[in-house]
Amino acid sequence: MAVGIFDSGLGGLTVLDAAQKRLPDVPFVYYADSAHAPYGVRTADDIYDLTVKATQALFDAGCDLVILACNTASAAALRRMQESWIPADKRVLGVFVPLIEALTERSWGDNSPPREVDVKHVALFATPATVSSRAFQRELAFRAIGVDVEAQACGGVVDAIEDGDMILAEALVNSHVDALKRKMPQPDAAILGCTHYPLMQEQFQAALGKEVKVFSQANLVAESLADYLERRPEMLGEGETRYLTSGDPKQVSQRAVQFMRRQITFESA
Repeated sequence: MAVGIFDSGLGGLTVLDAAQKRLPDVPFVYYADSAHAPYGVRTADDIYDLTVKATQALFDAGCDLVILACNTASAAALRRMQESWIPADKRVLGVFVPLIEALTERSWGDNSPPREVDVKHVALFATPATVSSRAFQRELAFRAIGVDVEAQACGGVVDAIEDGDMILAEALVNSHVDALKRKMPQPDAAILGCTHYPLMQEQFQAALGKEVKVFSQANLVAESLADYLERRPEMLGEGETRYLTSGDPKQVSQRAVQFMRRQITFESA
């Protein structure tokens, strides 16, 4: 067994990298559904069907615990999966939890009524599907009041990153930040609500200004996973780290090496 990490493409490698550094003895199986990326412009039903198929592939690979390192899948599919599909002996976790824990400075298990928090104006940058789901705002409302969230659908950013066109990606980031600032001129904090976006974190920070606190998911998710495995050691698993893709393994491997600047070899799922 190993811990499964799923993303529609390569963005989840940012989460995997942080998790490997935090938990060097834990084996992981990473699944990139590159043949169907990006998910952010798909319908909710399509995202659900693709996420279920990918998660089942990780179950079949021996993973009892799967992290949806994809905000779009977490927003559009996770709740439905938990309600009607996930087997009793398996666990599937999303990536919103650690973000909201960090933003509200309260643990996920804290079920006290929502209360005021220090942050009042939050910019959310995410894919169109994540924005339309309003999943982030819904989960945040369970824990905090008085927080104004302005969401910006960042069309094209994931495609540019997956294509390796970082010049276009930077131009799109600047354009989307400008659009957000027209709606919310002075955000206190910004959420990078897509696991691809940490690859452009410096660009987001520069466009937003140094006074805006930018929350990125990779390290937050890794720390949350470490805490979960401490409480549920039976999910630790064993085996070797593997990289699976529904796309062309050679092409995906080359792009992954460009992203992460280390050797990563994918195999066909």
